[in-house]
Amino acid sequence: MYAVAGMSIALVIGIPLGIVASGTLIRNRLARYPIVTVTRGFLAASRAVHEIVWAVLFVLALGLSPVAGVFAIGIPYGGILGRIIAERITDAPERPLEALYGSGASPFQILIYGRLPFAAPDLISYLFYRLECAIRAAAVLSFVGLGGLGFRITIALDDLRYDEAWTSIYALVILVAAIDVWSAQVRRRLL
Repeated sequence: MYAVAGMSIALVIGIPLGIVASGTLIRNRLARYPIVTVTRGFLAASRAVHEIVWAVLFVLALGLSPVAGVFAIGIPYGGILGRIIAERITDAPERPLEALYGSGASPFQILIYGRLPFAAPDLISYLFYRLECAIRAAAVLSFVGLGGLGFRITIALDDLRYDEAWTSIYALVILVAAIDVWSAQVRRRLL
C-alpha cells in the first residue's frame, strides 16, 4: 500500500513537473530558460534526498504514520519520474514532429500527438521499474517501524521465527516478480 500510494504521489508530482521541465510547452525562449531551470532544480532537490532520510524527516514531523512512509516514497520518486519524463519528451526525434509543426499544431498538440506517443513505451517500462523499487523501499521503510512487510520481517527475526521471516521475504520476491510479469504484458500490448 505504501508503494502504490507513494507512486501515486510521485505521478502527481512527476508528470506535470516533467512536462514543464522539458520546456516543450513554452514558446518564449526568454521565459523557457528560468522556468525549466527552476523546475529541474526542484526535481533535483527532491530526488537528491534518499527516501530513508525523507522518512525520518516525516516521522519527526508527523509521527509514526502511514502518511510519513507514503510521502517518503512519493517525493523522491516524483523527482526521479519528473526528470525521466522531461528527458524522454525532449529526446523525441524532431523529424517526425515537423509535420505537426508544419500544420500549425500548438505546443500542447505536439506534446500529446507527437512527443508522448514516442516516449510512452519507455516511460511505462520505467514506471513499472520504479514501482518495483517503491515496493522494496516500502519494505525497507517499514523496518524503521512504519508497519508493513519489512516490519513483519523485523518482528520475525527479533523473535527468532526464521520461517516467518522467510515467508515474508518470499512474499516480497513474488510481489516484485508479479509486477515484472504485469509490466511485460503491458509493454507487449503497447508495442
